[in-house]
Amino acid sequence: MPNVFPNLSLPGYGFSVKKAPQFKTRTQRAVSGRELRLTFQPVPTWLFTLRFEFLRDKWDLRQTNDFGPPGWGTSADDLRTLMGFFMSVQGSLSPFYLTDPTDDQILGQYIGTGDGSTTAFQLVRTMGIAPAAYNEPIIAPQAVDAIYFDGVVQSSGGYTTSAPGGIVTFTSAPGNGVVITADIRYYFLCRMGDDTQDFEYFLYQLWSAEGLKLQSVLL
Repeated sequence: MPNVFPNLSLPGYGFSVKKAPQFKTRTQRAVSGRELRLTFQPVPTWLFTLRFEFLRDKWDLRQTNDFGPPGWGTSADDLRTLMGFFMSVQGSLSPFYLTDPTDDQILGQYIGTGDGSTTAFQLVRTMGIAPAAYNEPIIAPQAVDAIYFDGVVQSSGGYTTSAPGGIVTFTSAPGNGVVITADIRYYFLCRMGDDTQDFEYFLYQLWSAEGLKLQSVLL
């Protein structure tokens, strides 16, 4: 199970946060101006740019020093929490879970209609309003709080959920025409966007990390 990125536990996690969906499309343009387009990536990856306005540092535990008495860092060590996490995943090597507090749950999400034989369904979240809507797979569910068949809540013992993956598997196939909906909490499965990250020491026992880049990954 991947670790969870510690952004919400660090009080210096601040604004602004940038977030961008990204597809990959090849476009071939003829002399006439007509285009042929082919998608290489029908499911988007998400690019995040985070900002940590301050990170407390308790490297100096002495009661007095050349700069005066101990300050911010006597009770917390945000700097090494974030720096240590970055090193534990070895930059962009290993994936982890990211909680986006603006986008981490959905209620009553339609995930499929039973046909009497299918037992496995992919969790999704619907972005937008039909006809301009997009169903994106949820591959990093934190929890499926409830599943409903035609609006009736089902026992949690009647299904399992893969994480990562986001596949709900029922012990018995939902009946033909049964509408399946779910209340879901989810993460983004991400990696670091770079193998290097700058940390700036701007005040005694206070650092910052600007432009920390993350990128979601697909399974």
